Amino acid sequence: MSIVNSLSPRAVSAPESGIVEVVNYARGREGLLPLWVGEGDLPSPDFVNRAAMDALAAGETFYTYQRGIPELRQALSHYYTRHFGVSLPVDHFFVTGSGMQAIQIAVQAMTSPGDELVYLTPAWPNIAAALEIAGARSVGVQLEFEGGKWAIDLERVEAAITPKTRALFINTPSNPTGWTATKQDLAAILALARKHDVWIMADEIYARYYYPGGRAPSFLDVTDAEDKVMFVNSFSKNWSMTGWRVGWIVAPPQTGQVLENLIQYSTSGVAQFMQKGAVAALNDGDAFVQANIDKARRSRDILCDALIATNRVETLKPDGALYAFLKIDGVTDSRKAAIDIVDKTGVGLAPGAAFGPGGDLFLRACFLRDPAQIKIAADRLCDYVLKL
Repeated sequence: MSIVNSLSPRAVSAPESGIVEVVNYARGREGLLPLWVGEGDLPSPDFVNRAAMDALAAGETFYTYQRGIPELRQALSHYYTRHFGVSLPVDHFFVTGSGMQAIQIAVQAMTSPGDELVYLTPAWPNIAAALEIAGARSVGVQLEFEGGKWAIDLERVEAAITPKTRALFINTPSNPTGWTATKQDLAAILALARKHDVWIMADEIYARYYYPGGRAPSFLDVTDAEDKVMFVNSFSKNWSMTGWRVGWIVAPPQTGQVLENLIQYSTSGVAQFMQKGAVAALNDGDAFVQANIDKARRSRDILCDALIATNRVETLKPDGALYAFLKIDGVTDSRKAAIDIVDKTGVGLAPGAAFGPGGDLFLRACFLRDPAQIKIAADRLCDYVLKL
């Protein structure tokens, strides 16, 4: 028996990220325009860095609260009042070591081995992988795609629910498709969850990136206090803090001890000096976030308008999130196409095959970058498309 085969079968079967595969293939190339991962081109803002450095210099390097420091949980409460119009006391908030860990904690809280979770595809691949590693089963329901637009079929979602289903995972605005649920969609999904007595894991990380204006519809707009809804989120996208690995959960207070225990037995909490940076992001970062949103809107328009004008790319400008999900005429193998595109154009895209059922024919481009860079990327991609 090989050393690898002596490991846990669930660990061994964890898939390699199709996104990371392409990143590793071309990382560091001269002149590369990297649109493959979900982050912008700005480093964390100085006011965030300074708050963390001041806390580090002050010796805030000891064990701290498992649920998050009180100052950060209070800042999260104020943030939700400002941007979501809800009053949530601090006992709803739990600080995690990234949005990814927030999902892992929620998966552990909601499911046992053999249980099922229904999610919408194409989807960020980490949710299905996290579930399978935990011993549960992911059940994908494809969004419908027609004329460049994505839509949910609620009858298909309900048909996927079985006695083993413990939760629905709903990411809106969606990575990678940009699909954004309406308030009516969310109310209908919530009605399904109530009917079948299952949890909703709501990933609303892109709620502020909503191009019609304001923020995207949220489950907070339709839920009652007794509803079984757990929100997972991250500081990564809004405040250009992808490398910090700090996230949070919003959950019913009754779940508090369970979530605290799961945090304790995974990371034992997030470093206090990092949490002080997160406090600064929430309290002082609204203008920075709005600048990121405005930049994303401009870059979205540049990229999508150029590609649509070729008449060889099927897509529409997404209402939300940070991604153009592109269907290029003649592309039947998105992994092969992503490699070919980076070789011939120096533009890094993520292969749609990495996002599960329904994504095979697509490529994803993150447009949270300087519009001038996006214009160069758009020109290179259009030249490539027109030569196919």
